[in-house]
Amino acid sequence: MGLEELLRSMRVWRGGSADLVQPAVPSGFAELDRYLPGGGWPRGALIEICLDHYGIGELRLLLAALARLVREAEPKKWIVWVAPPFVPYAPALAQHGIDLDCQLLVHPRSGGRKSALWTIEQAVRSGSCAAVLAWVRSADEVDLRRLQLAAEERGCPIVLFRPVAALASRSPAALRMRLTREAAATRVAIVKCRGRQPTEIGLAGLA
Repeated sequence: MGLEELLRSMRVWRGGSADLVQPAVPSGFAELDRYLPGGGWPRGALIEICLDHYGIGELRLLLAALARLVREAEPKKWIVWVAPPFVPYAPALAQHGIDLDCQLLVHPRSGGRKSALWTIEQAVRSGSCAAVLAWVRSADEVDLRRLQLAAEERGCPIVLFRPVAALASRSPAALRMRLTREAAATRVAIVKCRGRQPTEIGLAGLA
């Protein structure tokens, strides 16, 4: 690897470059994109969304990006859903321009946490996925490091939905956020973000 290629790598940090540029896909929410490096969800990265309970807008945050990732993929690639606690609502996906034929739901039958994490990594490393969404209650730093490396190597974003308690543990994820519901708005607290300071914003109309 030559020097210029090395310096362009996302794994290289250069002093004095606080505003790191990394490939991103717009979220569809200008208020959120202003606080994310590259103006959107990082491609080829591990993302953790932590929340106390489901249904407060966590999927709505991702729909525009998922539609774009599927649309751009050539040949077509899957959006893989690992251990979702519900069946994705097909009409809502279609309404946001997401190709229903590119959705793959996977429910590991045995092996618990390790089986789910193995499934996520294998899906990404297969090279056939535009993105992987997974619901994981627990994972150690070694497990998460493997997922982060797989995401970087394949340029495939991995989004983990985790309980808020997970934020107390270390993680190599490029982006970590906490979602809470307040009246008509969902509060998005960006806890960790490469090249940005932690911040908190409110987004209305997500749920």
